[in-house]
Amino acid sequence: MSKRVRTAAIIGGGIAGPVAALALHRAGIAGTVYESYPSPAEGLGGTIALAPNGVAALDIVGAGDQVRQVADPAYRQVMSVNGKRVPLPGLSGVEPLQVVRRSDLHRILHDRAAADGVRIEHGKKLVSVREDAAGATAKFADGSSVTADVLIGADGVHSTVRRLIDPEAPGPRYTGMLAFEGVSRAEVAEEPGTMTFAFGKRGYYLYWPSKGGTTFGVNLPAKRPLTVREARQTPPDQWLRKLVEVYGEDDPGGALVRGLAPEALQVNGALYIMPPVPRWHRGRMVLVGDAVHAPSNSSGQGASLSIESAVELARCLRELDVPEAFATYEGLRRARVERVASRAAKINHTKAPGLVAKALMPVIMPIFLKIAMKPEKTVGVEQRYRIDWDAPVRRTAAVV
Repeated sequence: MSKRVRTAAIIGGGIAGPVAALALHRAGIAGTVYESYPSPAEGLGGTIALAPNGVAALDIVGAGDQVRQVADPAYRQVMSVNGKRVPLPGLSGVEPLQVVRRSDLHRILHDRAAADGVRIEHGKKLVSVREDAAGATAKFADGSSVTADVLIGADGVHSTVRRLIDPEAPGPRYTGMLAFEGVSRAEVAEEPGTMTFAFGKRGYYLYWPSKGGTTFGVNLPAKRPLTVREARQTPPDQWLRKLVEVYGEDDPGGALVRGLAPEALQVNGALYIMPPVPRWHRGRMVLVGDAVHAPSNSSGQGASLSIESAVELARCLRELDVPEAFATYEGLRRARVERVASRAAKINHTKAPGLVAKALMPVIMPIFLKIAMKPEKTVGVEQRYRIDWDAPVRRTAAVV
């Protein structure tokens, strides 16, 4: 393989893909993004909270300030268990979580790419990859193909590239929950910038004051996973009736659901997590973002870790030949992302508890709160993490 990587084909135009392209551009490598959707993701997805480490990584590719301009900063966090509110301490010396609409983040990244001359092509569904001495050739469903020095799979939890790297690779695991969001007309007695994580009688939800009311997000327990398209085949008013059944007796959950107009309900489909992936790379192909690590949304780190990994991969490709770059990238990232996923998995069990867990909730929650009251120990190492773009890459072997 050529020691100097000059070109990259990036599969997936969500978050990790454009960030990887921007970081590669800064590293002097020409990366083009190929997205299967026929057009930009306008209006798709709800909101995401970017942690300080994720925003710091966006600063490296010139997108951090644009995100800060459109985001709602979450200065305070509160946990509510059956109506009992407990303020959660935060970390000192770091900026607040930046709550941003996914569609706004996509727009910012795509605009930044256009400004830097980075191409993003739509309607490019990957079907196969052929590797040879010339590089990796991606073939798309429309009959077109492209050859690059490396191919980066940033194509999400249902990644095609992951299966091409390892046909035996594990797929995403359904968390048992569907995601919904909307801005309720009901208002809550919370200061702006306060995000509340609430455990009601039958389910988990979160809310924060926003323009026009209160943004309300729920993880609705459901036996069967539904894609966004499948979930949206059910009329919004039917989903609202279901949400009233689950959250109607909660305070303020009941008022928030009843204050949601059907047209204001954002149906986001099933939530997934990725188990540890044995192979992150093979030959000229490598995985980044949700394709290789997608912790539960309980982590508050999913998007931020994807952004970090995209930047770190570009650093490695800037300085090392392909095999060593991929191995070093994995060595730098695997332990960190799997540690975050492990922490989030423990939280996730409390969000959709079974009968036994519900009975033990009075015992479980004080222990959980005791842990949450030590933010430096639990999330300090996550949120204070910073990538030194200008530092030489330290070669390290992947640890599996």
